[in-house]
Amino acid sequence: MLIIPAIDLRAGKCVRLLRGDYAHETVYGDDPAAMGRRWVAEGATFLHVVDLDGALQGQTVNGAAIAALCSSLAIPIQVGGGVRTVERAGILFGMGVDRVIFGTAALEEPAVVADACRRFPGRIAVGIDARDGKVAVKGWTETSAVTAADLAQRMQDAGAARIIYTDISRDGTQEGVNAEATAALAAALEIPVIASGGVGTLDHIRALLPHEAIGVEGVIVGRALYTGAVDLATAIAVAAV
Repeated sequence: MLIIPAIDLRAGKCVRLLRGDYAHETVYGDDPAAMGRRWVAEGATFLHVVDLDGALQGQTVNGAAIAALCSSLAIPIQVGGGVRTVERAGILFGMGVDRVIFGTAALEEPAVVADACRRFPGRIAVGIDARDGKVAVKGWTETSAVTAADLAQRMQDAGAARIIYTDISRDGTQEGVNAEATAALAAALEIPVIASGGVGTLDHIRALLPHEAIGVEGVIVGRALYTGAVDLATAIAVAAV
């Protein structure tokens, strides 16, 4: 199972939020590229990057930091946050991004995501962030009436290569991933699911491993890496068993 470090960008810095709340931000560094190199040195083979400012504003805001990460790292990077058009996805691919994540647009402009999937086959993921099972959008500031399962099915049908599933109530808490909801989503889909939100210990990663067989291909780890609660190299070794 892939262990994917997260770099969340806000005002060009590496930060983490608590349950997606922009008022509860912790800054972990002002050089995202250096942070990326740290994770690569510790064994990362894939990186997850979110433009938090972009998620709120609906356009890429931290483009310079994203470009710096792409130019300084040899591993693939997936990027989300504020990607609402096919053109924006193309710009990110032009920077060297390997996979682009649509979030809000998946709910509000599904035809845009379907078009992106046709233009960039195999390189479009959809981030589904859920609060009490319902999809939240626009930087998690609005919650819809659509269930995560329904949106995931629609996006699979539209051609998405992967679903990245986050339980917002767990995000940044280090209390554990919602393994049950993630596994249920993976079981209902044919495309892989990446878990996100809540990893705080190696046992939280171990809890996901039995679900790899049904399509949970990886887990994104954020705050636990920055606080030292989880050592990346050890986590990778645990997930490789």
